[in-house]
Amino acid sequence: MSEDKKIHFILKNVMRGLIYTLIIAAIFLLFKEFFIDSNKELWLERFYSNPTLIYLIYTGSEIFFGIIPPEFFMIWAYNKADFIHYLINLGFFAGVSYGAGVLGFLIGRFLRRVVFFRYMSSKFLKNYWSLFRKFGSVLIIIAALTPLPWAAISILVGSTEYPFKKYLNFALFRILRFIIYGYIIFQTHQF
Repeated sequence: MSEDKKIHFILKNVMRGLIYTLIIAAIFLLFKEFFIDSNKELWLERFYSNPTLIYLIYTGSEIFFGIIPPEFFMIWAYNKADFIHYLINLGFFAGVSYGAGVLGFLIGRFLRRVVFFRYMSSKFLKNYWSLFRKFGSVLIIIAALTPLPWAAISILVGSTEYPFKKYLNFALFRILRFIIYGYIIFQTHQF
């Protein structure tokens, strides 16, 4: 595959990810304007008074294919406390997400010889198999930076003979995602 096609694939998916984040931020701002601000006490009591529950939901979501977008948790973190606590929460979210990817990689590595796993991955991950064959390491970077299912891609990569150290290095782009998206969410709340 030529370098131009890889760069095009990267830029296209990064732009999708940024647009996705901006859409989530806009939806939140509209939701906040029309629903939360009118009944602030109810919303604050439900979602902001139990951080442990939020952290558990986030961790479960990241481990099980990123069911809930991390950006929602970033928005929660922004509204929860001051800037320092926002950064601490972003660090926690980034660490959990990175760890969930590593766990997914190890699960893929462990299950790659299991017939049932190969059958399930061929059914549910078939679109990503072709992308992985086509783009290789670039797919890890794109999944780390964009809304592609991070845990699923990590399991897929782990089920191959992909080197673990190399995966760990490329997976660091997941932390970059939280820095970029966290900054965008912070900036959208400054309006």
